[in-house]
Amino acid sequence: CSPACPGRRWMALTADQRDLGALRAAADAVEREWGGIDILFANAGIQAFKPLLEMEDPDWHDQIDVNLTGTANALRAFAPAIVRRGGGRIIATSSTQGQHGTKFGAAYSASKWGILGLVKSAALELGPHGVTVNAVIPGLVDTALTRHEDRYAQAISDGGREPSGDPQRDEETAMAMLKAKTPLGVPWVEPADVVPLVVFLASDAARMVSGTSFAATGGDSAHVTA
Repeated sequence: CSPACPGRRWMALTADQRDLGALRAAADAVEREWGGIDILFANAGIQAFKPLLEMEDPDWHDQIDVNLTGTANALRAFAPAIVRRGGGRIIATSSTQGQHGTKFGAAYSASKWGILGLVKSAALELGPHGVTVNAVIPGLVDTALTRHEDRYAQAISDGGREPSGDPQRDEETAMAMLKAKTPLGVPWVEPADVVPLVVFLASDAARMVSGTSFAATGGDSAHVTA
C-alpha cells in the first residue's frame, strides 16, 4: 500500500506511451490484476521551444508523438477495457496553449489543440458504451515543465523583451510579466489547483458531462475567444 493512501492497493507499471503495444500490455496487466478498468487519466506530456524557421523534424515529432499520438494510444489501449467494464471515465490533459498560439511553441500548441479534437471525437464514439471523455486545461503549472530557462526566455520574448541569459534574473522578469498578464495575478497555478477538476470528471457527479473541457488557468482563459 502507498503511504499516501493507507488501506488501499496500487500497482506501478512503466511504459512509453508512444508504444501502443506496451500500453496494451499494461492495460491487460491492470485488467487481470483488478478485474477491470474504470478510469483513465491520460496526463503524460513534454514541451520544448523552437522557432519555426529553425525547426528540425525531431523538434516537431517529439512533442506530437508523445503528447498527441501518445494520448491517442492511451485511449486506444485502455478504452476497450473500460467498455468491457460497462462504462467509465476518460480524462486527458490539454493546455491553455492548446487554445491559443504559443511563440516558439508551435509543436506543443498543435499537440495540445489536437487533444481537444481527440476528446470530442472519442466522446461521440464511446458515449453509447457509457464512457464519458473530457479534457482538463491547466494553465502554466508550477512543475519542472514550467520552471526552467527556456520557459522564462519564451515568456520574456513573448512580452516583447529580450532574455538576459541570467537564469535568476530571467526567472524574476518572467514571473513579473506572467503575473501582470494573468487576471488572478499569479505566474502559474499549483498542481493542487488542477486536481479538483480531475476528481470531478472521474466521479459519478460528472456522469452527464462529456465531450468538453474544464480549465484552471489563473484566469488566462479570459484571453481565449474560441
